[in-house]
Amino acid sequence: MRIDAHHHLWDLGAVHYPWLMAKGVERFFGDPAPIQCDYLLDQFRKDAAGFDASVHIQVGAADSIAEAGWVQMVADNAPDWPLAQVVFCDLTAPDLDAQLDHFQTLSTLRGVRQIVGRAPGEDAVTGTNDLLDNPAFAKGLALAGKRGLSFDLQLIPELYDGMARVLDHAPDVPVALCHAGSPHDRSAAGIAAWAKSLRRLSERPQVTCKLSGLGMFDHNWTADSIRPIIETCLDQFGPNRCMFGSNFPVDSLYSDYDTLIDAYEAIVPTDAKQAVFGGTAAGFYSLK
Repeated sequence: MRIDAHHHLWDLGAVHYPWLMAKGVERFFGDPAPIQCDYLLDQFRKDAAGFDASVHIQVGAADSIAEAGWVQMVADNAPDWPLAQVVFCDLTAPDLDAQLDHFQTLSTLRGVRQIVGRAPGEDAVTGTNDLLDNPAFAKGLALAGKRGLSFDLQLIPELYDGMARVLDHAPDVPVALCHAGSPHDRSAAGIAAWAKSLRRLSERPQVTCKLSGLGMFDHNWTADSIRPIIETCLDQFGPNRCMFGSNFPVDSLYSDYDTLIDAYEAIVPTDAKQAVFGGTAAGFYSLK
């Protein structure tokens, strides 16, 4: 089974996404204008031809409960497409137990995501980095793990040390590191520094790495420009702790799906392909 372990869907008439519909706002990943339209499962399946299942990752809806319910409906209406989902949940919320009780009524639920870091400039405005110093975040993360949920972790290299300390308090929660840990400095020195820092996370067996979203900080990427990132992740985590994710439709801003897959296929060694393109995600997200 070939699995895309990180993508998004949206129906703009069903769920509101404030970040997506903002006009004239340039983001670290580029101008969202070309993707300010519905992106539904049928279109994704056309893009991801040759894949058999996928994992939907929350994507900044105004109402996370509405988003999760809509994704569940999409999955229920497509029984031939195994679809798991990771929902947004504020792990510091005083009613966290009640929120998780609700989300765990959904058969598609596998984990939660609360973004710790997106990009240096944006993080300075949003203040999400402060989660690492909030005891409630560590406590909530541990609670999610005790409930059998995974955590999708998005952050930048400057935050790896702080996150490693948080994981000391939640050693049992399975963690999916989104977008290879967002190496935003693509200079040779930047990649070297990222690779060195990455060991703070890769040395922890609870962390699995998503090879996803590599175009967000390299809009004119090529197979050669992303090769060092993919090879470093495979070296540090091993194929059985690495999984492919397209990050579509966000990464459709930089290439079509076929171009993305062709690049990954050329980089990932033959003996690692089964794990990276399906096996790791099947185990992590319980897809079959």
